Amino acid sequence: MSQQGGRPSGPTGPGPEDDWWGQLYDDASDDTGPAPAADSLDDRFASAAGAVNAGGPGADAPQPPPAPDPRDAPGTPVLPTQRRTPPPTPEAAPPTPSSGTGAPAGSPPAPEPPSDPPRPDAATAAPAVPSGPTAAPAYGAWTPVAPEPLTPAGDEPEDEAAAAARASGLGPLPPPLPSRAYVGTRPPTYDAEPTALPAADPDDLDALVPDTVLDGARYGACTLRAVSVRGDSARYRGEPRRDALLTARFGAGERALVLVALATGVRTAPGAHLAAAEVCRWIGAAVGRSHERLTADIRAARRADLKAGLHRLTDRGLGKLRAAATEQGLDPDDYAATLRCLLLSGDPECRTRVFFGVGPGGLFRLRDREWQDIEPEVAEVKGEPVLGFGSPPHETPDGDRLTLDLGIPTPPSPYEPAPEPPREPFRFRTSVARPGDVLLLCGTGFAEPLRGEPGLRAHLADRWSGPEPPGLTAYLADTQVRVKGYADDRTAVAVWEA
Repeated sequence: MSQQGGRPSGPTGPGPEDDWWGQLYDDASDDTGPAPAADSLDDRFASAAGAVNAGGPGADAPQPPPAPDPRDAPGTPVLPTQRRTPPPTPEAAPPTPSSGTGAPAGSPPAPEPPSDPPRPDAATAAPAVPSGPTAAPAYGAWTPVAPEPLTPAGDEPEDEAAAAARASGLGPLPPPLPSRAYVGTRPPTYDAEPTALPAADPDDLDALVPDTVLDGARYGACTLRAVSVRGDSARYRGEPRRDALLTARFGAGERALVLVALATGVRTAPGAHLAAAEVCRWIGAAVGRSHERLTADIRAARRADLKAGLHRLTDRGLGKLRAAATEQGLDPDDYAATLRCLLLSGDPECRTRVFFGVGPGGLFRLRDREWQDIEPEVAEVKGEPVLGFGSPPHETPDGDRLTLDLGIPTPPSPYEPAPEPPREPFRFRTSVARPGDVLLLCGTGFAEPLRGEPGLRAHLADRWSGPEPPGLTAYLADTQVRVKGYADDRTAVAVWEA
């Protein structure tokens, strides 16, 4: 080839190697335009199918008449036939070298190309598509088939509860009754949902408390559910929840100790919710520091040691609350709270439950679908002193006998502090739980309607007597069943025994 633009020349003229150049750039050649033959995807498919089936078996056999087009048949519309891509044609095998072409002697003969597998006849490749009004939708050579069930009919697996009930001859247990909105003859006055939020201080946002607190756990042989809900009256007036709830675990394993503390502030005090939360934190810290000894006493059932130790911890916590009120310039009677606590051991073999606290409330036990009020009674000292029980001695240390009491009151000394008002007595009780028992500890907002409304006791007995404890949401719904005339905060802690 010569350089671009040059014309080859020589003694013999242009050589044959340059003919292709003239043919390519000959002015007589027409421009390549569109091909006169059709070149669509269907045409290519038909051409390839004809080339493949031209020499195959059954090529000379008479072809069956084409099936009618289902689209021409009246009735249910059908989908177009799905096209299938033909298998790739086997490439031509290279020529086998023979002895006349210079193949080395002794070389093994080349393997013969594999023969094509037998192809089914066109008559049996695809069934004809039925026509008529009842023709089913056609999907080409592929027809969807409904999946077969994994288990034969009549052999469906049943759950463990149904199998156990069928084996024992007893029917399955009925589901618990749905929770109700209220009990009693008339609905409560207030709305069931919150109306107003408490006022907030931008400089003291930590003082805000949520409307509802819900918690739960499972340790040892018991399941715990705890909830504290703002009362209907406080929800309507936009007041904060005065009840405080604390759930805490100290230790791990069988030596774990679970504390649940609930406190209620004074109704008329502006910072009642703060006092309740503060006393819960203090009693929680005190129990946490002594949890190892308390756990040992509970597992060993040392009731006297438990009562004395918990009494001291409670007095210290309430004393700190009164000191905090004095530091803030508040009346100790207004910045006060009742306190009720429950101690649970993490040992599955220990079923001793310990209650202690100060102030009114409720402690109940549900056993065999019957409620038992096990709140410890507080003895009130009434009447005159009795000999041996607080009476003054018969004589003075000098030996003078006291024969007459003139009844003249002794004036208070200016050098002695004024006597403190009588405090709430300390409450303490230990109980040994049985399997299936439900222990309920609650404040006055839930204890009063439970004592005063038989319908609420019957409803909760039906809901909580099942084989499994309710979930958190179901427990919340149960404790929110309202009773007309009771609109205070509701705080309830329930323990289900396995």
